[in-house]
Amino acid sequence: MSKRYISQLKDNEKVSEVFLVSDKQMRTNKNGNYYLQFNLADKTGMICGRLWNVTDAAFYDFQNGDYVNAEGATQRYQGVLQFIAKNLTKIDPVSIDTAEFVRFQSIDVQKAQNRLKELLRTITHPALQVLAESFLIDDVYLDLFSKAPAGIKLHHAYPGGLLEHTLQMMEMSIRAAELYPVLNRDLLLMGAFLHDAGKTRELAFTSEMFYTDEGQMLGHSYLGTEILNTKIAEAEKLSGEVFDTETAMLLKHLLISHHGEYDNQAAKLPMTLEAQTLHFIDSIDSKIAEYQKYIMEDPNLGGHWTDYLKGIDRKLYKKGITG
Repeated sequence: MSKRYISQLKDNEKVSEVFLVSDKQMRTNKNGNYYLQFNLADKTGMICGRLWNVTDAAFYDFQNGDYVNAEGATQRYQGVLQFIAKNLTKIDPVSIDTAEFVRFQSIDVQKAQNRLKELLRTITHPALQVLAESFLIDDVYLDLFSKAPAGIKLHHAYPGGLLEHTLQMMEMSIRAAELYPVLNRDLLLMGAFLHDAGKTRELAFTSEMFYTDEGQMLGHSYLGTEILNTKIAEAEKLSGEVFDTETAMLLKHLLISHHGEYDNQAAKLPMTLEAQTLHFIDSIDSKIAEYQKYIMEDPNLGGHWTDYLKGIDRKLYKKGITG
């Protein structure tokens, strides 16, 4: 029998397949009974799972990042497909083709990295130019940045996703500055490059993707400002000059305000034209990627509509314009 990938699963389908497990949590239902909540993933997507009526010991049979043979059935709950497990058995990773469980977007990482470097080298503002160079000569950071995801579940949630998301935002920043000359092009471009830099420390991305302890405690906006402070110090050594304090402040403001709203975990509301523009650009790219993911992973392959998507409170129309 051929392998069933997560993107192929239908409602009320019996399943016995190997998946990568993550985000395992012991929970209790309204009757006080324990159950396991977890995510199962392969290269095509992710599905949330439940294992009912478990004991404390069962929680430790496998760890996040392990491969398990999952036996059970799919079930639709509140419009979302989930997996109800009967048995989860840890599998020796030696027998696993790990390529079946790593999600890669069709992005040429080297080509994207070269383009990112090319765009950064178009910066003409002296202080920002030296700051950009402090990143460009750091091969360790650039390698980490190029391997990182931009998220865990919603948008660009795969190795290389952070590079792809950042590059798209940098390209849009350049076009926005061409359309609106009032914007400071170099500041906006540098902000696009830096806005999610902290995700290189907020997220761990080995066999699974998860939030680090400092990621949970501090968040990528704060961690990004720490990275920026380090690079500002390096830029001062490169140039032999003190980095302009107002420029540093404007950059940090871009990082801590790019989520746009307090309800969306912004530390401050955008207070400059560049900060507001950066927020809009971030929202455009992340939402397009998120909605595209919903459409691509929708199980209704022949239909014009996706299932109801609880997270965005709607269905999405898939057919589009033809002819």
